[in-house]
Amino acid sequence: MRSIQDLSRPMSAGTTNLRPFRSIGVLVCVLALASCRKEPGSWTASEEHPWASGGSQTVFDAGTGAFSHGFPQMSATASTLHGIGDIQFEQTFVSAPAPVNPGLGPVFNSVSCTSCHVGDGRGKPPAAGEQPISMLFRLSVPGQDVFGGPLPAPGFGGQLQPRAIFGVQPEADVSIAWTEEEVILPDGGTAHLRTPQIAFTNAYTAFPGDMLWSPRVAPPVFGLGLLEAIAGADIRSNADEQDANADGISGKVNEVWDIAQQRTAIGRFGWKAEQPTLLQQCAAAYNEDMGVTNPLFILESTHGQPQYDGLNDDVELTDSVLHAVAFYVRTLAVPARRNTGDPQVVRGEELFSAAKCDRCHIPEHRTAVNVAFPPVSNQRIFPYTDLLLHDMGDALSDNRPSYRAEGAEWRTPPLWGIGLTQVVNGHQNFLHDGRARSLLEAVLWHGGEAEASAQAVRMMTASERQALLAFLGSL
Repeated sequence: MRSIQDLSRPMSAGTTNLRPFRSIGVLVCVLALASCRKEPGSWTASEEHPWASGGSQTVFDAGTGAFSHGFPQMSATASTLHGIGDIQFEQTFVSAPAPVNPGLGPVFNSVSCTSCHVGDGRGKPPAAGEQPISMLFRLSVPGQDVFGGPLPAPGFGGQLQPRAIFGVQPEADVSIAWTEEEVILPDGGTAHLRTPQIAFTNAYTAFPGDMLWSPRVAPPVFGLGLLEAIAGADIRSNADEQDANADGISGKVNEVWDIAQQRTAIGRFGWKAEQPTLLQQCAAAYNEDMGVTNPLFILESTHGQPQYDGLNDDVELTDSVLHAVAFYVRTLAVPARRNTGDPQVVRGEELFSAAKCDRCHIPEHRTAVNVAFPPVSNQRIFPYTDLLLHDMGDALSDNRPSYRAEGAEWRTPPLWGIGLTQVVNGHQNFLHDGRARSLLEAVLWHGGEAEASAQAVRMMTASERQALLAFLGSL
């Protein structure tokens, strides 16, 4: 166990202690976290209910803090560690040398976790004239690396960083223009679908001629520990890559590289299920989004580029802090459903199933038994996802493969909490690049394996579509 002083002191570059998490209970008295814990409503149900989206780790808050509660059912020690991770999640990094949180850059996207995941929720595209903050761009060139993942773009790496510390040129500026098309529905209703037109300018060096890129808004981070707790066998059981049952749905598992375990594993997190664990997801975000090295990613994101300073620094984020932040994300609770008895919501759920939306957005899962961490063990949860890759059609393709994910394939995003996006984040931008400005627009963009479901929604009456949207808004 490391001391409190160790929390702000980088570990040596050779340190590779990758245990699932390290107890830091000794910090209870020092940090006095009890005064800043976020207390959700208490769990009072005597049995499991579909409105309890996160099982016993459901909280009853439909306000601006709905996504930011810790598990209501965990030990005092675990709550303390969650609180430490919460504090670190909100920390702002600065360029070195600095006494606190050094290591930003030299190029970066954001300065903290929370600047992308505001309220632990969903990011959005930049407004006109803004540079992206809660939206990033994955980069690669055709081919695969030694682990089967995307090949970094020479001179730019795996992600575009449009910001930089003093004295360093950002990799490029980004601008987004939108083209809009009116869609007339069979009942005379209309919708307007917009498509992003992305331009990179002021690049510090020439882009590779064959570069591929993919825009991604920051996804919500609550409930991820429960998704991580679903057994891999259960995820695989829903895959039907060859569509053996001929239902038009052929979800597949993304097989990705687990750095800590040094093996291939099921991808669960990210828009294309590119990360196998929350520890790796957090470590990759520190490295790529902020330029902060850590025990999993010991090299600067600029390694091999002109901006790289060439210094053999110790890692800039300690093992303890990385694990605390991963634990914080792992133990964020899920808000309860609302208005489940409303007849319109009930009807909307029936229409959701009739349109076969639940073939990919599978409502219910049971987490695996976990004696090491009981709070996620054997929970009946309702995330509305299968965590599998599905072909969403050419219109949504980024034309950029990632491991087994093809350009048009995306992981089914969980729908729990989606009805609170406006309340928590002040917008309703959905899909991987935020192009949809409402839930209806998001549905109408579905193609490929989901084309039949989208067509079923188009054919609904106006009142039926409103019922469907009321159901989605209740999640």
